[in-house]
Amino acid sequence: MSRIHEALKRAEQQRTVPLEVPPPILPEVQTRVAESPTIPPPALLDPLVHSEPLIHSEIDTKTRAAEFLRFDDIWTHCANPGWRLDPERTVFADPTAPPAVREQFRTLRSRLYQVRDKQPLRSILITSSLPGEGKTFVANNLAHALARQQNCRVLLIDADLRRPDLHPSFRAPNSPGLAEYLKGEATEMTVIQRGLPEYLCFIPGGTKSENPAELLANGRLKSLLQTIGPVFDWVILDSPPTLPVSDALMLAELCDGVLTVVRAAQTGFDSAQKSCQQLREKNLLGVALNCADDAAAYGSYYNEELKTGVAN
Repeated sequence: MSRIHEALKRAEQQRTVPLEVPPPILPEVQTRVAESPTIPPPALLDPLVHSEPLIHSEIDTKTRAAEFLRFDDIWTHCANPGWRLDPERTVFADPTAPPAVREQFRTLRSRLYQVRDKQPLRSILITSSLPGEGKTFVANNLAHALARQQNCRVLLIDADLRRPDLHPSFRAPNSPGLAEYLKGEATEMTVIQRGLPEYLCFIPGGTKSENPAELLANGRLKSLLQTIGPVFDWVILDSPPTLPVSDALMLAELCDGVLTVVRAAQTGFDSAQKSCQQLREKNLLGVALNCADDAAAYGSYYNEELKTGVAN
């Protein structure tokens, strides 16, 4: 009887003392970490590039750890053509650009994070009512503004298959790109590019196609965004303008939100209003006013100045 009493007593003591057992490290995880290339800090590679603090909502640690392994695979195996940023298209690549111009994109970045605090927001479509309003310029520099935050993973996609024009910003090849992927002629890894110390990836538009609307609607882009989209903190898509073609409205269905660009003193009121009405049902986030006349306050930079208004 005394032995039973002693056994019960020991069991009670073991229940009251918490045991801290470290989680096991799986061999395959060790191997992956060992094979991962060490990425030096951005400041050591380019004096013009520096990391900014990452602004984000609290994310589960285990989920981020699992996502990083998948992102690491993308970062290791995607194409690295050796980008050389065009300073006329990328304000963050030109040391002579007025700081206020870059600050406009940081302001846009902050407003998008404010929206994200209230609703799910990861993928954003950048469009305009008509051609020539600066949507590609905004998409490119917004992606750079987001990626300059520490450990912020950004995917920029040129989804304007009718007039792909993002690749000159990186002086990168345009093919293979999204068009080849949608046709089944290329895989995810062959169309994704990287070339900066920041975690910025890019999918160019690819060769021009005779049926871009049908390609965008064939389901492969939706599958692509569902597969690799969650690996990134932000996915930015540049699309054709809204009024001339139907592509932007189809792409908007695949994104969490839409930002439309209006060019000051050029976009007609009726065009802007019609475009916003079409996008309002597609989770329109707000409007970016491009080429605003603030020369006295901000100076001019390649005639591209940005004011932003993102709705809450």
